Amino acid sequence: APPRPRPVRKVNVMNSFSTSDHVHMARAIELAARGLYSTDPNPRVGCLVVRDGVVVGEGWHERAGEAHAEVAALQAAGEGARGATVYVSLEPCSHHGRTPPCVGPLIRVGVARVVCAMTDPNPRVQGAGMAALRAVGIKVECGLLEAQARELNCGFVQRMTRGLPWVRVKLAASLDGRTALADGESRWITGEAARADVQRWRARSSAILTSSGTVLADDPRLDVRDASLGPQPRQPWRVVADSELRVALDARVLADPARAIVFTSSAGSARRGHFQALGVRVESVGRNAYGVDLRALLARLAELEINEVWVEAGSRLAGALLEERLVDELVIYLAPHVLGSTALGMFRLPALAGLNERVRLRYTDVRLVGDDLRLQARPAV
Repeated sequence: APPRPRPVRKVNVMNSFSTSDHVHMARAIELAARGLYSTDPNPRVGCLVVRDGVVVGEGWHERAGEAHAEVAALQAAGEGARGATVYVSLEPCSHHGRTPPCVGPLIRVGVARVVCAMTDPNPRVQGAGMAALRAVGIKVECGLLEAQARELNCGFVQRMTRGLPWVRVKLAASLDGRTALADGESRWITGEAARADVQRWRARSSAILTSSGTVLADDPRLDVRDASLGPQPRQPWRVVADSELRVALDARVLADPARAIVFTSSAGSARRGHFQALGVRVESVGRNAYGVDLRALLARLAELEINEVWVEAGSRLAGALLEERLVDELVIYLAPHVLGSTALGMFRLPALAGLNERVRLRYTDVRLVGDDLRLQARPAV
């Protein structure tokens, strides 16, 4: 089981970083982003080894179980690493996980200085890596471009600190906020470019969550089919919230049963065994007004090392997540169409008694994707 989440210890830093420090750390974060689609459940980390102002080695963590960014960069640097400065987007680990700790190689090669973008939120590290380096006389500084580094690993950070994954809810709607006609017809509201963009969001996610209603109505595949990610891209878990185990055993979302999870609040259902016989994981959680306890569902996903959840479902699940304050980010594609007042809305929410009860958001990004407008928003703090 993963370590019990706890608040991140604040590390006070009084560093004055140079322009070259900023340039090198920006490059380390750029390298870390190369693992956007492949490191899960590990964090995305990049590393740069610089000696006398010259970059002598670069590396990034490519996938879980393989070399960490520091080890890859040190191998690339060779003898040039002695006396060098190392820029790494996350504090070097000090514990044995799938691979040995990274502080050992840094100490053995004799680096002079280590600059970290942020402290590791993993309670098994959380400052211990920096302490181990300082104990042998290596100068360690932390906090350079921390916001950028945290953003790249928002799911990992949240799982370690709150015991929940980062939840993104995706919706495709008309300009008047309608997701489908009254009869449920919705293909396709948005254009091809928007649908391609969704593929990349899916690919970076640890899991895709949907509802049994969506599966019964649309039979979606919810897999990654982006040729730019290679012939066999990493597939996220497909997760179905299905309180009564209603989905068909041959539903396309269960086509890869080893990567499928069904959450139910009907623990004694005879159908449970049929899903398990296919190789589908079935998890029981409590029942609430929605059907399944969504907070418990997400907490269980965090226990299964799920960092980022991408939600593709209808207004009922989207509304329930928003009402329970479980949404970290909305990704909404608005098409230049109007569907009218009889079409279906984005969120099913209870009536508000007044404007003071409205859900407050802040935009974080607005851009055109093909002919459609992509809005990203997060709950206002």
